[in-house]
Amino acid sequence: MSASTVAADPKLIALDEWRPKTNPWLIAAVVAMAAFMEVLDTSIANVALPYIAGSLGASTDESTWVLTAYLVSNAVVLPMGGWAASVIGRKNFFMLCITIFTLSSFLCGIANTLPILLLFRVLQGAGGGGLQPMAQAIMADSFEPSKRGLAFSLYGLVAVLAPSIGPTLGGWITDNYSWHWIFYINIPVGIAALLLTQRLVEDPPWNVPDRKNLFRLDYVGVGLLAISMGALQVTLDKGEEKDWFGSHFIRDFALTFAIAFIALIIWEWRAKHPVMDLKLYKVSNFAICSFLMLLTGGLLNATTVLQPQFLQGQLGYTATLAGLSLSGGGLALIVLFPLSGQLMTRFPARNLIAFGFAFYAFAYYITAVKLNLGLSFAESSWLRVILVAALPFIFISVTTAAYFGLPREKSNQVAGLINFVRNIGGSILISLTNAMVVERAQFHQNQLLKYIVPSSPNFQNDVSALTGFFDAARGPANAGRLARGTLYNQLIHQSQTLAYVDVFYVLCAASILMIPLSFLLRKNDPRTGGTGEIALH
Repeated sequence: MSASTVAADPKLIALDEWRPKTNPWLIAAVVAMAAFMEVLDTSIANVALPYIAGSLGASTDESTWVLTAYLVSNAVVLPMGGWAASVIGRKNFFMLCITIFTLSSFLCGIANTLPILLLFRVLQGAGGGGLQPMAQAIMADSFEPSKRGLAFSLYGLVAVLAPSIGPTLGGWITDNYSWHWIFYINIPVGIAALLLTQRLVEDPPWNVPDRKNLFRLDYVGVGLLAISMGALQVTLDKGEEKDWFGSHFIRDFALTFAIAFIALIIWEWRAKHPVMDLKLYKVSNFAICSFLMLLTGGLLNATTVLQPQFLQGQLGYTATLAGLSLSGGGLALIVLFPLSGQLMTRFPARNLIAFGFAFYAFAYYITAVKLNLGLSFAESSWLRVILVAALPFIFISVTTAAYFGLPREKSNQVAGLINFVRNIGGSILISLTNAMVVERAQFHQNQLLKYIVPSSPNFQNDVSALTGFFDAARGPANAGRLARGTLYNQLIHQSQTLAYVDVFYVLCAASILMIPLSFLLRKNDPRTGGTGEIALH
């Protein structure tokens, strides 16, 4: 692509000197509160699915659509923020999203059938889809470039901490009250965020709404986006259950995704008013940031699922205890996000990103080495701290670097696309890592079965020892079967543990590969936060 530095112009200088009347940190706190509410809702319902299924007379399999309906609706709306803000203004769109999200949360809470709940979850996902990118865009424009890293440290804390505490909070609310309250808790937060946004937030002068844009919605693009994201989500959700491409059902949805996604890219590239401004990917810096954020979102969500899954499935932790083991990581994030924001003012973003992925690789390696069936609560808590310690350095730096060189009027589109790829990365890596756990566990189980044969002296000794124990405790009738069943149960747990170890080694390798990619980003001046503006053609 051809690129040139934009010449100095009095009007551009005046725009560049614009600052909001309110303290930008107050604005950041308000929009972060609204974003936290939305991000929390993407994970808080996970542990409540069995209760929702039982209450509404649905199967556990059917109840997973409570999550899928939200994610698909959310993914479709995420890139549409730029268009919506151009029609009614960014502040008004942000307030509309808060209103829709809060109202639909109440409607989800009072739903008495699964179809009605799914309908309101779609509505809730649509409202939530505009909150994250608009919150990020508001922060980007409220702070001067040199302080964006600090501002994004607050946003990053929201985006990373909320998914971590969501399952724990959801489990506690469901156990002590009812699943309805996982939706009701959004209401007071939503009302407060709406009132504060009205009072404190303002639109920048370059974000002038034009009602004519209402008729410029890229309907074809929105349709292709909805079809592709819906098909992708179904493929990822049901792939492992249906044996992936061994199933006609999965093959059909995967093919639908591929065709719709390719058509979406072709259409959006040529559209006069695209819902997703793919021309931004002509800027290599933004393209690299999008890929890094795709993996960052995947690593965040995958580790948030894998660790409590291992603790509950292999070590017998309750949902509450598994959640508590993650709490140390949350406390570490509270400290590290402000610290990494400060470092953004001293070091180039790409250096911090490379450091973050190097630390990620170290953390995954240590986790793979330490993971075993004798893991203590203290050890699991420390592993969580190590696993999340790299996130602030990567998340803030990638988010900040995504804006390097791009015109400020593109902030809405940048925020929408960056949040879009982060969410998609989370969905992809959660499904892939869970599928890998299942497949590697089967592999290790087949390998370990070779040692459980009647000719093995060790196997015979173990069976004899356990038979004697069960004979004394339960009587001779079932002692032999109980002994063999116990050994087989141990084999299952060992094969599952080895599968998790394999997955963490793969994540370690993926993190290592991201280190050299980080240095392909443009080097910014940390004192000003900028790299010079690029003209998009």
